[in-house]
This record gives sequence, structure tokens and C-alpha cells, in this order.
Amino acid sequence: MPIKKILVVDDSPTERFALIEFLSKQGFSVVTAENGEDGVVKSKAEKPDLILMDVVMPGINGYQATRTISRDEETRNIPIIMTTSKDQETDKIWGMRQGAFDYMTKPLDLEELLKKIQAIG
Repeated sequence: MPIKKILVVDDSPTERFALIEFLSKQGFSVVTAENGEDGVVKSKAEKPDLILMDVVMPGINGYQATRTISRDEETRNIPIIMTTSKDQETDKIWGMRQGAFDYMTKPLDLEELLKKIQAIG
């Protein structure tokens, strides 16, 4: 299944803007959410092909949102790449245990991100 629509869940307007700019130029349709709760809602409403999920956010964090999305019948087949400044091995292991497909640390290597997206789709 080719990746066409990507949901970016990040509380940083700067991160969202940078990812919208980069992904749009690559031909992807980009939808955004400002926090984990909004990310869960939009994952159901928008049915994206991929979710890029920040971890450190107010309210529901990225781990909780990933767990919710990956365990919901409606959204569990949507791959999630966690994109976060949390760079400890235990953070990555925890993210993958919540249902993440992959894990990248910030600042993101956009070329590496693109390769991961292409590998999924």
C-alpha cells in the first residue's frame, strides 16, 4: 500500500511546519495534530497511511496515543513512526512495545525519514 497521506502529531509548531514543508514537496498529503488526544481523533477521522508521532506532548503523550491507536480495531493497521528527542535505548524499546513501527530521534534526518516512509509503502 503506497503511503499518500501522513498524519504529523507534534506539539511544536516549528516541527509541524518543517515536516509539512518537506513531506508536501515529496508529494505527500499532510494532516497535523497538536497533541496526542487530537492525534487519536484524527487517526480515526482522516485514516492516514502513516503517522509520525512525537512523544513529549501535554495531555496524552506520544506513547499513550500510539498505544491507543495501535490497539484500536479501526486504526491498528496504520504504521506509526515515533519522532522524538528521547534518545535512550529504553525510550525506543518502550515506544516499540506501545505499537510503534519505527523510532527516530530529533533532529530528524529527513532523507532517512523518507527512506523509512518508502520502505513502508
